[in-house]
Amino acid sequence: MTAVGPAHREGRGARTVTLHHVQRWRGVEDLPGDWGRCVVTIGVFDGVHKGHQALIAQTVETARQRNLPSVVLTFDPHPTEVVRPGSHPAQLTTLTRKADLIEQLGVDVFAVLPFTPELSRLSPDEFVHRVLVDRLHAATVIVGENFRFGHKAAGTVDTLKILGKRFGFTAHEASLQGRASPEDGEHSEITYSSTYVRSCIDAGDVVAAAEALGRPHRLEGIVVRGEGRGRVLGYPTANLSLPRYAAVPADGVYACWFLRQGHEEERLPAAVSVGTNPTFSGRERTVEAYVLDLDTDLYGQQVALDFVQRLRGQITFETPEQLVREIDEDVVRTRDVLGG
Repeated sequence: MTAVGPAHREGRGARTVTLHHVQRWRGVEDLPGDWGRCVVTIGVFDGVHKGHQALIAQTVETARQRNLPSVVLTFDPHPTEVVRPGSHPAQLTTLTRKADLIEQLGVDVFAVLPFTPELSRLSPDEFVHRVLVDRLHAATVIVGENFRFGHKAAGTVDTLKILGKRFGFTAHEASLQGRASPEDGEHSEITYSSTYVRSCIDAGDVVAAAEALGRPHRLEGIVVRGEGRGRVLGYPTANLSLPRYAAVPADGVYACWFLRQGHEEERLPAAVSVGTNPTFSGRERTVEAYVLDLDTDLYGQQVALDFVQRLRGQITFETPEQLVREIDEDVVRTRDVLGG
């Protein structure tokens, strides 16, 4: 286990806890010597959507009421990739991004449990005893209503409550429902889930995804050299090399905010093309950003794109000139959407 960030505690057991910086742990094998009880929430938390945010907020509030530290326990890699290799779902947030988003919610500890074949074979009883009781000394465990755990996902929220009575902690479930606000103004109940957000992104509906996330969907990557056609057409683009499982929106053109690492306060408007460049018989799917108000070499830089709105689908043009005229319109629409 590695821990980052100084902690100041008074006494043992139920005590006043003041953590000036969130601690980040990998593994729970070797906790600090003065570690007592805590309030834990468990999950993959991919996307850290509104349902996750409400669950973590409840965990933080419960921990404060009990004068205990709050712990978010998550897994890496995604459990499905270990249980069913090759079935890794599209990833909404990198592990670092996930940690940053969760830390903003006021937790004391962000703990990553390496998900191994050995861990996947633990029964619900063994997982609770080894991880929650022996290691974390959980006083309260709060999970989403659809929480499953243990070998073959045999454990449910009811299982957790029964085991809690045996091992001396309380278990609670939190609703992941919220009220969606579609453009027609009619509110409807929706159960927030990472699967729902992925389906929105896969359909190119980045507005619905942002509604569920509470912020625009973000892609992070490194700028690499592409074919260079954009510069020839008068619209040089930054081509992104993305993480292996990144959740890339449906093919089309999007209005995005462009951010450079180290320049987080600087958001620049960008017209972003996702697709295969059919006008030039392209086959490889790419993500290319034309940054409207930036004229500098970006090769090798770590950047991010926040997807705000889809402008159009992917179109095959008969000539490069037709493509340029459409890009002209894309740039105008991007400024209209982003107010730039």
